[in-house]
Amino acid sequence: MKKVRKAIIAVAGSGTRLLPATKSMPKEMLPIVDKPIIQLVVEELVAGGIEDIILVTKWDKKPLEDHFDYSWALEHDLAESGKMAKLKEIRKISEMANFIYIRQKGPYGNGTPVLSAASLVQDEPFMYVWGDDLVKSKTSFAKQMIDDYNETGHLMIGVQKVPRNQVDRYGIVSIKDRKTMQLDGIIEKPSIKEAPSQLADFGRMILNQDIIEILKKTRLGKGNELWIVDAIRDYIKAGGEFYAKEVQDGEWLTTGDPWNLLKANLEYASDRKDLKTLLKRYLKNL
Repeated sequence: MKKVRKAIIAVAGSGTRLLPATKSMPKEMLPIVDKPIIQLVVEELVAGGIEDIILVTKWDKKPLEDHFDYSWALEHDLAESGKMAKLKEIRKISEMANFIYIRQKGPYGNGTPVLSAASLVQDEPFMYVWGDDLVKSKTSFAKQMIDDYNETGHLMIGVQKVPRNQVDRYGIVSIKDRKTMQLDGIIEKPSIKEAPSQLADFGRMILNQDIIEILKKTRLGKGNELWIVDAIRDYIKAGGEFYAKEVQDGEWLTTGDPWNLLKANLEYASDRKDLKTLLKRYLKNL
């Protein structure tokens, strides 16, 4: 069984809920304290053993591509100033993985990036990730998923329990076997009454060529979009096994709107030795 060494990251979204901040800056480059969202995502993947990272972009994502390139002028200035720790930190960003960029083509929807990058992941399993989803955990969630895959061979999607009154905002999974977490379906943004569980799926998946082949034939779904969960549902209906994976010792943090972006900043800042005391003092007096 081939190991998971590649990841596709969907970063072609416009981030309209975060305007005007995203007018000229990709939403994935917005900071979580002092690191852009996308860097935290990449660090998680690399910690899980991912070597090749394929970012599916569009015309206005050049700042994101530049972030993972070498910055010779900046490195020179840091070296001249004797800021060697910062120099090492900046160089490490470009050397974390092999970065590949491809433009998104096709209909709107979160299934399209997989088809855009399909030729780069032929005949091997891969991770599929949304570039504005973070998972803050003691052990990289990518590593948790990949370790599970290497042991069982199970295709899977990350899930997290959400309040019952919020299930209509997410894709909600239906569990066939609670012990193994095998799925019998996923419903995209169900009504509160129709939701089969409170487990919401998010942008961490391990997929393979079977999913890609089904996705090629999948019709546009809700909102006239191409949904990855529709392909997963069809895979399950055809007899394929698919599993849910809950985060251990951590949590999923979305960053797609002002409140959740702020919350993610507070969560990460509260773990920083140089910031947590100052943050607590400030919030207490706010």
